[in-house]
Amino acid sequence: MSDQQLNNLIKMLDQIIANNLHHGDDEEIAAVAADHLHKFWARSMKQQISSYAKEHPTELSAIAQLALAQLEAEVQNTPLD
Repeated sequence: MSDQQLNNLIKMLDQIIANNLHHGDDEEIAAVAADHLHKFWARSMKQQISSYAKEHPTELSAIAQLALAQLEAEVQNTPLD
């Protein structure tokens, strides 16, 4: 993955968060962002940004970190039908 691709993913996640700040609560904003990633991002995109977040946790906003943690929890709780 190129640095440009990763920067684009981070920028998109930050935009999703910014567009949902009206939800007010960080937990709710993160939940909306995690749901968006789950529904609309390709598996490879989610894997790339999740791997980056684990390796460089301080490089992402607190809400972005929370959204990715919620996304990971959601994926682990999804049945594999």
